[in-house]
Amino acid sequence: MSISPLNCCINPSILSADFVNLEAELARISNADAVHVDVMDNHFVPNLTIGLPVVERIQKVSPVPLDAHLMISNADRWAPQFADAGLSSVTFHVEASDAPIKLARELRARGSKAGMALRPATPMEPYLDMLPELDMLLIMTVEPGFGGQAFLDVMLPKIRRARAAVDGSGVDVAIQVDGGITEETIIRAAEAGANVFVAGSAVYGKPSPEDAIESLRAKGQLAFGPTASRPNNVVFQQA
Repeated sequence: MSISPLNCCINPSILSADFVNLEAELARISNADAVHVDVMDNHFVPNLTIGLPVVERIQKVSPVPLDAHLMISNADRWAPQFADAGLSSVTFHVEASDAPIKLARELRARGSKAGMALRPATPMEPYLDMLPELDMLLIMTVEPGFGGQAFLDVMLPKIRRARAAVDGSGVDVAIQVDGGITEETIIRAAEAGANVFVAGSAVYGKPSPEDAIESLRAKGQLAFGPTASRPNNVVFQQA
């Protein structure tokens, strides 16, 4: 079986965008691989953002696919509705699911890629047998809930273990990191094995978000090295 080089995906988080002008803000990241949509319920995390009706409207106007990160309780009930909205990728927190394998299969059956997220303190080893059920594993590099936090370097060994597990499994699962991604930290995260990067203020905090995306992508790709030989990342597709 041939193994393709790892590609660097940049998924800007609209948590750092201007919520009054979301359609215009989406147009500013048209060169992104996907737009990362943080859905928070003020219960699973201590913050409240947007719900399904707003996500459905974003889906209709976004120039790039949607990658939803559901930081909500009762993921088994709500996550499939986001897949039904036509999102390219839906990620649920394993801490909020009673039946994560069933949920991952349901998301795929409804046409979305299935992602599973882990809080910083949640070990991944109990869930390694689930890798064939997933398209993406999200390693949180901050405590979920708020943007603008500093990258937790203590998560780098966890990213390395995740990469080793994915490579050893023979399945094509992307490793996403979310939290504190900058032009500096993306290099460390990429070297550890991540290949999908969520960046908020590092994109929307710059004069040109498009230029910021290209710079982040170049630094991440360079960190893989010219002879990188790892499974390819999840492909985000517009519905």
